[in-house]
Parts: sequence; C-alpha cells; structure tokens
Amino acid sequence: MTLRVDVFTIFPEMITGYTDQSILGRAAKNDLLDVRSHDLRAGATNVHRTIDDSPFGGGAGMVMMPEPVFAAVEAVDPPRPLFYLGPSGRTFDQAYAHELAELDGFSLLCGRYEGIDERIRTDLCDGEISLGDFVLAGGEAAALVVIEAAARLLPGVLGNSASAEDESFADGLLEYPHYTRPAEFREKRVPDILLSGNHAKIEQWRRAQSLARTIELRPDLIEARGGLTPDEQKLLDSFNL
Repeated sequence: MTLRVDVFTIFPEMITGYTDQSILGRAAKNDLLDVRSHDLRAGATNVHRTIDDSPFGGGAGMVMMPEPVFAAVEAVDPPRPLFYLGPSGRTFDQAYAHELAELDGFSLLCGRYEGIDERIRTDLCDGEISLGDFVLAGGEAAALVVIEAAARLLPGVLGNSASAEDESFADGLLEYPHYTRPAEFREKRVPDILLSGNHAKIEQWRRAQSLARTIELRPDLIEARGGLTPDEQKLLDSFNL
C-alpha cells in the first residue's frame, strides 16, 4: 500500500527538496510513499498571483484569502482528511503519527503570513495539527515533520523493521542509550553487558536504561503511563538504577 500525502504551500520546492532525499526518497522509489506538493498560487486569479490581503478590522500582517486556497485544493481533490498546520490543533506526537500512517492518505495545508482566513479552517480543512507552543514563519517545516514521522512507520520504509518498535515514544518511554565501535573512547568504555553476548541480559539492561532515562528526563511520560509497574521497579533495582 502506498501512503499518499498532498501538501499545499506557496513554497512547493521546500517540500519536494526534502522528501526526495534519504529515507523518504527511497520510500517513494519503492512505491511506499507518494508526496505531492501543490502551489497555492495556482488558485490565484490576478496577474500577480496574490493569495493574501490585509485583515478586516485592521492589525499587523497579512492573511491568506479563502478564494485561491479553496480553488487550489478543489482543483486537486486531494486525499482526506486535510489538516491545517497551526497552533490551535491537536499536538503532534508518536501516537498521532501512527494514526496517520494507518490511513490511505491525508493532506496538509501550510499557512504563511499572519495566518489564514477563518473560513479556510472551518469550511475547507478537516482538522488542525500543532507541533507545539511556538511560532514558525510557515507550515512547511511542520509538514515535513509530520510526513517523516508518519512515513517511517510504514512497513518496509526502514531497513530494519524493529527500528521503529525500539525508538523513543514507541511504548511511552525514551529510547535506551546506544554505543558502537570503538569499545573504549577517551577513557570512556562501553558498558560490559553490551559486549557480553548475553542477548537476554542485554534486553533487560536496555529496558532498565529506557525506564531510568525516562524517569530522569521525562517524568511526565511515566506519569502518563500510570507510574511504574512492580516488575519495572524490580528491573530497575536489579541494575541499581
């Protein structure tokens, strides 16, 4: 199955310049991902291809007009749902990425300037996605985050199918620390257990490290899981963590 993602933006080259590369580019070549970037200015009707105007009631900045945005989207008839990338939406996280990855397709609308006409948000879009409580110049960077997070969960996109399962937030925890060659670097040695060849013990150590790291850096994630289970506390104790 191919996941189709349509992106509406005034800078389509910003999207394709990224999605044509690396993991996403390989996913597209393997027919696992189909990203289509559309220029919102295609819906403009005047010679200057204007898509923004000053806001009614006054105020700073410009607002994206409904006519060209509606026209650009309706001309394509993209896969639904269509999400506006804005500050009022549901905060994007790994669980949300899983939900999007299970769809046949979805679309993203990138705002610019001061924002979009409210009728675009209420009458054209099906929902809104936020990356968090901060402001960006436009929705393009956010769109790329959403696309990559969802696409890498598709079967076959990552070389190792276990990679996505072990990553941070996959089970509500941060990922355990990683090490590679050399075994000793600037007097810092890789934990002996990782060199032991005892895979069962290594898995226990990794789980314990994941728990300990989450407790230290993101205790809110532990709280969201309802705290530690007796078995998890026992595992931490066994490694003196």
